[in-house]
Amino acid sequence: MPENRGVVYDGPGKVEVREVGYPDFELKDGPGVNPANVGRKLPHAAIIKTVATNICGSDQHMVRGRTTAPHGLVLGHEITGEVIETGPDVEYVKTGDLVSVPFNISCGRCRNCKARKTDICENVNPDRPGSAYGYVDMGGWVGGQADFALVPYADWNLLKFPDKDQAMEKILDLAMLADIFPTGFHGCVSAGVQPGSTVYVAGAGPVGLAAAASAYLLGAAVVIVGDLNKQRLEQARSFGCETVDVSQGAPEDQIEQILGVPEVDCAVDAVGFEARGHGRESGQEQPATVLNSLMGLTRAGGALGIPGLYVTGDPGASDEAAKHGSLSLRLGLGWSKSLAFTTGQCPVMKYNRQLMMAILHDRVQIAKAVNATPIPLEMAPQGYHEFDEGAARKYVLDPHGTITKAA
Repeated sequence: MPENRGVVYDGPGKVEVREVGYPDFELKDGPGVNPANVGRKLPHAAIIKTVATNICGSDQHMVRGRTTAPHGLVLGHEITGEVIETGPDVEYVKTGDLVSVPFNISCGRCRNCKARKTDICENVNPDRPGSAYGYVDMGGWVGGQADFALVPYADWNLLKFPDKDQAMEKILDLAMLADIFPTGFHGCVSAGVQPGSTVYVAGAGPVGLAAAASAYLLGAAVVIVGDLNKQRLEQARSFGCETVDVSQGAPEDQIEQILGVPEVDCAVDAVGFEARGHGRESGQEQPATVLNSLMGLTRAGGALGIPGLYVTGDPGASDEAAKHGSLSLRLGLGWSKSLAFTTGQCPVMKYNRQLMMAILHDRVQIAKAVNATPIPLEMAPQGYHEFDEGAARKYVLDPHGTITKAA
């Protein structure tokens, strides 16, 4: 079998690239694997040779020690690659297919999957509905920041690119289909973005930038992005966004300077539970800040899309309640304004095919918007470090040098 290197979480602030097991058509015991999943047969799976596998802000939460992720967990849930082997129950996916892997692992058989709610599949995670590769409390499916990865229910999960040569020409853009682009798009759809909307996106990290690009794709009139990081705000401005620096104070005043009113039609939380305060409190963690501010600045009858991650267990939280996922929300304000809220993982398969077509037909340049930057797999620790320092980039790991060769 070929060597398989993977990016492994070794404790807070530590990741290492080392030899990991080559994928097998059976789920083996290992860090984070639910005992009920050990020995699970996977004749419906495919083995993927990884072409691109991205570093995500959700991975960074684990690496910072802000979750209960076990040491030794192989990271990574944003996978794009070439099928090199299929199990005996795979009918339609073929060896040689170039594919995108939705980060949600779903069976295609349960009630939720049949309702297109692939983010909360009932059959892949014994702990709770919903699963993902290389992520804490998600059933123990091995992560995809590796040379090779295993995808269960391959016929259902994999999105095949129709023309391999055309896809390789746009591989950095297509690599965003596994998570970040559909997630940002879902945040905007959930917030009700439509032609002519005014939109505020909290957070100028990769998901926030993807949401901003998605808002334009959906026809927004004005897209405003808020953050503390000047380089990330500059990246948002590079494709036409207005920006607010929340270290200078609450966003409402700056939004009023842009729009003439201190409110927007639609708002997206692309920050999540590691949010900081605004203005003088911007150096302090205040996990409910973004949600509360969005309730204040969204017009009555509007909606909030919340793709930003919130967890049930945060050992590094600033207060005891937040350690258990309990935040001090101004729910009364949201209720009085009849605001709608949509939370949870993005159901990637609801959007990825349409977004693929938008990429292939030059309707969007998502890699440019998020500043996608390919690096070799062995540079993953450096990529994690720079991302944690606030680099205005979306790091894409290139295990086999395929992206470099294509360029």
